[in-house]
Amino acid sequence: MKARTLFLLASFGFLLFACTAYKTQYVGFRPAADYPNSVIAGGVTIGAEAFAEQAAAKEAFGFDIKRAGLLPVQVVMDNRSGGVFEVIADQTFLVDQNNRYWNLISNRAAVERVADATQAGAILGGAGKGAAWGAATGAVLGAAFGVLTGESVAEAAGKGAAVGAAGGAVYGGAKEGTDTDRQRTIADDIRDKGLEGKRIPAQSLANGFLFFPAEAQSASELRLQILDIQSGEVYSLSLLFI
Repeated sequence: MKARTLFLLASFGFLLFACTAYKTQYVGFRPAADYPNSVIAGGVTIGAEAFAEQAAAKEAFGFDIKRAGLLPVQVVMDNRSGGVFEVIADQTFLVDQNNRYWNLISNRAAVERVADATQAGAILGGAGKGAAWGAATGAVLGAAFGVLTGESVAEAAGKGAAVGAAGGAVYGGAKEGTDTDRQRTIADDIRDKGLEGKRIPAQSLANGFLFFPAEAQSASELRLQILDIQSGEVYSLSLLFI
């Protein structure tokens, strides 16, 4: 009996510490020429990597960005030219494994998608998650109480889950309505990491993310168009993901 109680209390501790806060995640990158799909256009070397797998994308951003509706593609640009470049957003596409083309999502729209998902509790919290977490912890505590008092463990766990769900929903909803720091931090991260709308000065190295809808589910090619702002020259590029 003592062993079962310790196990249940340990499970509760695990659940407690699993509910962690969001922290900014930094993503490293390689030199543009090191990417297998690297291309050179107008004196700019460009390489790219798609984070189409949910686990890899989550590790890179510190939260489930694909569940938030975004498929991120990291782009590295080594501008050795004398000009200033930028990505032409409406002519940049992600091609999936079914040869379907997906439009680039603007940084603003990407932020809105993540904000909506965060507010709904889909990726980091909210009333829904509060209820689920409360039910889980309530069930563990109820079962532990049942063991200690000699009551039916299943019945005690059920009562604990019901009470925990109600309390968790109230707490989660209240916290969601007052604590906006986390949402603001995530939104700022998306803006900072987004490459769309940013200019790449001459003789500079830049890296960032282009965001596409997670509905794409896979990535086989990036159709990228860049503009030399001074000369007006446009370059249409294809970067294959291996």
